Amino acid sequence: MNLSKVIPKIIAVLLIPISVFCAAEEKPEMFVYSTYFNCEPEQEPAVDEQILKNYAPIYNASVKSGTIANWGWLKHHTGGQWRRILYHSAPSIDALFAAQDSMNEKFSDVFGDSIDAVGRGCKSHEDYIWQYVTGSRPALDGATRGKASLSVYMECSFSGEEEADEIFKKHFAPVFNAEVGKGKLTSWGWMSHVLGGKYRRLQTATADNYSDLLKAQERILDTLYGKKNKHSEEFSEICTSHQDYLWDISKEL
Repeated sequence: MNLSKVIPKIIAVLLIPISVFCAAEEKPEMFVYSTYFNCEPEQEPAVDEQILKNYAPIYNASVKSGTIANWGWLKHHTGGQWRRILYHSAPSIDALFAAQDSMNEKFSDVFGDSIDAVGRGCKSHEDYIWQYVTGSRPALDGATRGKASLSVYMECSFSGEEEADEIFKKHFAPVFNAEVGKGKLTSWGWMSHVLGGKYRRLQTATADNYSDLLKAQERILDTLYGKKNKHSEEFSEICTSHQDYLWDISKEL
């Protein structure tokens, strides 16, 4: 037998599953369109009712049709001036905008030119588009989200953002993953800015309750920053300030 001819064929066969495995590891992209509302607190019950009564069926139908991957409505618990978040996700920016146009047509059929409770109660807002970098991705991976949510909005140096992402993926992600489980986190994420205001990166985490959420976040911070860590120091030099919010997850699909 001529081994010089057989061995290359064996190597070629062995390499096939490796390449398939590597391709499977590459996850598709996911983008999130988030609208952050500034609302009058006394108007918020009417706003929430409007969302759940009239908005939710349109968003639910869009998920069912595949127009969007998921959507959610979050209520302010603790933090800054934003009082509500309405978001939807899709695998591309074009898909985000197409979904928005499609759903706006349906809203016009319901409300016409009148101002609904959301418009009356929340007179200003900020729009952001985020892209998932790493973490749990419920829209794609089927990850469970808890009812208590933490968002850390970060101001970062434009020139160092990609380095911060690499630090998060390689060195911070294992720490977050270790805090996922019963009595800990149910999900977490790291997202990059595509369009919107001053915040350049967003770290999220959810749990079944705020006690589990905040204890897990404290353990994560102690691990990352409790002792000298060159990766944490490099990260802090890039992302120098932040704003924390706690959100009640009122509705997600």
